[in-house]
Amino acid sequence: MLQVHISQEALEVILNVLDDIKKKTVHHKFENQYDEILFFKYTKPKFVSKLIYYNQIYKIETRKPYGGERVLRKYLLKELNKLKRFFDDQLEFYKYYRTGSTYLDHKYFVRNKHDIKLNLSTRYFETDHRFSTSHDYIVAKILANDLIEVFLEDQLHGLERDEIKTVKIPKSKMNWTGSKTALIELVYALYASGYINNNNADIKLIALTFEKMFNIDLGDYYRNFLAIRIRKKGRTQFLQELQEDLIRYMDSQDE
Repeated sequence: MLQVHISQEALEVILNVLDDIKKKTVHHKFENQYDEILFFKYTKPKFVSKLIYYNQIYKIETRKPYGGERVLRKYLLKELNKLKRFFDDQLEFYKYYRTGSTYLDHKYFVRNKHDIKLNLSTRYFETDHRFSTSHDYIVAKILANDLIEVFLEDQLHGLERDEIKTVKIPKSKMNWTGSKTALIELVYALYASGYINNNNADIKLIALTFEKMFNIDLGDYYRNFLAIRIRKKGRTQFLQELQEDLIRYMDSQDE
């Protein structure tokens, strides 16, 4: 298994690099708090995220069940759902980090400045606080999950190629003239409803069907969906507009 061997070799290299970085960091005095924040918010997580990524890929590959396409698909979707659960658990911090906020950096990314009220992971209390802050590992986990998600999506895409080939959709003369984000919101609404194929339709298959139907490339719709999820208000903005449009149309027909 190529991925297993690659992961093993990568883990050995990264562990050695991190060990060297730790030895230097614990004896290093940062010139100011800003430099310390930069290191624990951006530099260290880049290395730790690769450690998390290759370790998780190793586990995913070595635990793959034997069986047909259905069994493997179920396994991969379960792994994908683990990433989504982490996202849900860390939603507030995810929004803070992804929006480039800095007002809590002095608590998140400075050693021995943790705040018990800021949703601390139990893992933090077991780490070496000379080389850890309360949230640098969470940043690394976010970065790693981005890569793991791509890996899992690629695996699922490989399983779906044959299934997609069987989807016969005649060339459409209809074009989507709204925003991609609006259509992605609709696609996910249908996926979440479970009304397609008795809740057995994969999100990629639904998205592909809409792409063919309306002659549009939705691009990285999962990433776009994450942006929809962290909207401050109006997470279902397009669906609400659709409801209002339909009600207006019904009212006009009653006149």
